Amino acid sequence: MKYTGIVQMDEEVHYSKVEDVIGSHVEDAVTFWAQSISRNKDIMKIGCSLSEVCPHASSVFGKLDPKKIYGGLFSEDKCWYRCKVLKIISDEKCLVRYIDYGNSEILSRSDIAEIPLDLQFSSVAKKYRLWGLQIPSGQEVTQFDQGRIFLGSLIFEKQIKMRIKATYQDGTVIAQAEYGSVDIGEEVAKKGFAEKCKLTSSTNICEEKKSDPGHLVLRNLKSPIPFWGHSSNQSLFIRPKDHLSGRLSLDLKSENDAGNHVTYPKENLAVGGFNFGLNVSLAKIKQDQKLIEENERLKTEKEVLLERYKALELKVEQTVQELQQEKATTMDLTKHLESTLKTCVGTRMKNLAAKVEILKEIRCVNINAHFGNDLSDAIQVLDEGCFTLPASLNELEIIWAEYCLAQEKIQTCQNMNEGNILIAERNEVQQKLHMAVEVFILEVDELPLNKRLKTLQDLSASLEAVYGQAKEGTNSEEILKKFYDWKCNKREKFTSVRSETEVSLQHLVTWFQNTLKAFDLSVEESLTSEDTIGNIDEILEKAGSSVCKELEISLIEQGDADKEITLNAYSQIVQKIRSEERLIATVQSKYKDSVEFKKQIIECLNKSPNVDHLLSIKKTLKSLKARLRWKLVEKNNLEESDDHDGSEIEEIKQEITQLQNSVFQEIYHEREEYEKLNSLVQKWFPELPLLYPEIGLLKYMNSGGLLTMSLERDLLDAEPMKELSGKRPLVCSEVNGQIILLKGYSVDVDTEARVIQRAAAYHRAWREAKEESGLLPLIFLFLCKSDPMAYLMVPYYPRANLSAVQSSMPLTLEEALKVMKGVAQGLHTLHKADIIHGSLHQNNVFALNRQQGIVGDFDFTKSVSQRASVNMMIGDLSLLSPELKMGKPASPSSDLYAYGCLLLWLSVQNQKFETNEDGIPKVDQFHLDDNVKSLLCSLIYCRSSVTAEQVFNAECFLLPKGKSTPNSEKDTEYTPKKEEE
Repeated sequence: MKYTGIVQMDEEVHYSKVEDVIGSHVEDAVTFWAQSISRNKDIMKIGCSLSEVCPHASSVFGKLDPKKIYGGLFSEDKCWYRCKVLKIISDEKCLVRYIDYGNSEILSRSDIAEIPLDLQFSSVAKKYRLWGLQIPSGQEVTQFDQGRIFLGSLIFEKQIKMRIKATYQDGTVIAQAEYGSVDIGEEVAKKGFAEKCKLTSSTNICEEKKSDPGHLVLRNLKSPIPFWGHSSNQSLFIRPKDHLSGRLSLDLKSENDAGNHVTYPKENLAVGGFNFGLNVSLAKIKQDQKLIEENERLKTEKEVLLERYKALELKVEQTVQELQQEKATTMDLTKHLESTLKTCVGTRMKNLAAKVEILKEIRCVNINAHFGNDLSDAIQVLDEGCFTLPASLNELEIIWAEYCLAQEKIQTCQNMNEGNILIAERNEVQQKLHMAVEVFILEVDELPLNKRLKTLQDLSASLEAVYGQAKEGTNSEEILKKFYDWKCNKREKFTSVRSETEVSLQHLVTWFQNTLKAFDLSVEESLTSEDTIGNIDEILEKAGSSVCKELEISLIEQGDADKEITLNAYSQIVQKIRSEERLIATVQSKYKDSVEFKKQIIECLNKSPNVDHLLSIKKTLKSLKARLRWKLVEKNNLEESDDHDGSEIEEIKQEITQLQNSVFQEIYHEREEYEKLNSLVQKWFPELPLLYPEIGLLKYMNSGGLLTMSLERDLLDAEPMKELSGKRPLVCSEVNGQIILLKGYSVDVDTEARVIQRAAAYHRAWREAKEESGLLPLIFLFLCKSDPMAYLMVPYYPRANLSAVQSSMPLTLEEALKVMKGVAQGLHTLHKADIIHGSLHQNNVFALNRQQGIVGDFDFTKSVSQRASVNMMIGDLSLLSPELKMGKPASPSSDLYAYGCLLLWLSVQNQKFETNEDGIPKVDQFHLDDNVKSLLCSLIYCRSSVTAEQVFNAECFLLPKGKSTPNSEKDTEYTPKKEEE
């Protein structure tokens, strides 16, 4: 680029003015874009405004205005930034520049949006050029890229001090750049990436020689967006004054490449709006009259200036026409001179020799990519070694599906005789599957899967390094055919041109040989000058034309149509690579499953599962329970006798405790054995529940591992909890040092199945994450043999529910947020498992150690609609959501409403609630943290768009820096001791 040296500057104001900027984008070794530190707030405001406006704005359509500012969706971070259209690539693609950063990229129209007028103001980034430096003439592409990278390492996202020297008419600022004590221009010059240029007399502006566009390819850098909003230099932005520099600058149409035309509001003088009352003074009237006259005078001056502007504009047009005529005359003269100087053979020979030298260098360079030879080679690699599915895979999948179907039939069978038939059929299919697996494994072992996969990965990486990320598209052989036709045409044309060049140069060589004979006196053969020298002009013309034509084809960049053909072919090749990679991954996955099946089936064929160990545990349990019952009777008899011995009773109590612990230890062993059998049922032996109905394996599986048949109510030395037994019998006991609570449910045949089903669903949800689930764990569920009762065993946390905690020592806001974050996790766990709690209130939310919050279980005898119909209150505030009051069914949204009320109750302590006519609390009446208030408004007023997972990740629950979450194994551990309530 060559600068004219026309500058708009005020020597006193701009010269040596110092600015602090942050580098944002590098164009070459001396040119870059930077943002003033004083405008950091503008960057943040622009980003916030665009993130709110652009997602809902309409995409652009019709003709795009290059002077207008749009919103562009940056491809790397998917955020919106202000941009201007530089070039229309196609109907769907545009080249844009992000005016606040300086980088550019090609965007689809769907990623460009209209933005409002309040965002149509000047760009934050400016284009800077290092003072006194220029790019050396004839610089290589590699050195050009290295220079750009080196300058980027000095200025990118760094605070630089710019000493302004001048400003070009296009807005480029000429400045001396310093980073600390380092002169950036000097460093670039030392490395040889730029050279000092000659300074002009008046403005000290350097002229650059034109760079060869074919020699230096300026590549667009997608610069990441720098974040420097915390800079200490927070000076306010002051719009610089306009300077005329000796001439009237009224070119309102020109713009800075990196900025925008700023429209500032005009302050108009209101004329004619005076209210003349009786008390208006004569001085006031005269003052207003002067203002009116001044306004008229300014209008007249404005009209004069407009007329001058139009006259100057007309003069400029006339000058342009004169220049065009002069240019045409000069070109005619040049052609005439060229035709008259054909006899200057020495000059023409010298020029031709230089071009031939360049052509030799170009022919030594590999130009395969120029004609898509790398894509052709890739297609050849894909076709020659194309991976096909093993022949045995199809048969293996058929037999595998048959085997899975046989397993499902056994699992659903309830008749023993029919089950034996199905088992025999399954075993036959199992043998066939075993043989098919053997064949498949042997066939796959012979295939070079890893080698082929490595070839595909290397091929994909090499192509991506040249062509970049492939775009998605439909798989079509027509695209590859079009590519082949294009490549053949290009190659044919290039071959023709190259042949023409070689023929013309050979004619020149022949002419030289004949000329030597004509001037060699020792040669006896007589040759006329007309035969040897007469046609030299024609030969030189032909040779020069052929060489220039080949140079043009070799050096010119591909056009848009050529690029589209090659990129479409590249996308097709990448799709073929991905398709073959997926086939290989499928085979490898099936191979892994087959190896595992072969390993497991050998063990299963050699030995069949048995339940002897489980029966042995049950037998041991039966003996232990008998001894425990006897000791309990013995203890009761001693306590009822008049002359009982206290030490003897204490000794029996210790024996009872030991026996209870042994019983529970065996029950846990029994559960482990059930889990092993459950795993075998799921994988290999679905017939186990049918073959051994006496062990109750099916009941265990249906309850999710929660139900036990070995535990009974009378085995526990339990104390009734009268203060907690308002709705159902509750008893408290101690097992293995942990206080547990037994909840009793009165059940019949139908209710029993529903209780097991609901409790199992809750237990499975808890088991997915266990301690991280945020739920109260269920230890055991067992049925009473003598009474129609079902008992649920859970941990007991005395005085840990929110109601008790708040009545004794209320939680601080920090503690309340920690607890409620755990409660949000519990609701997320339930909702993810399609379970609606429906009974969330202050009595079944627990604050363990005042740090960890967990959600308590609910009444498993009731449906979700029955649970949600109970109107729980916190003081005067109802936890029943408005939709439940209107008779709508319970939903995750109604759980979140109750959660929001609990959070509000904890946040405001004992303040009085104000509600609207629908009974919904008014959040704005309380002085709360902004993040907490925002979350409460979402939970209470806008719950339909909020999930428990979003609540869990809310900003108010994020711990500040320097604080960490409590240790899950230490801080959240809660092993309460038995105490009186």
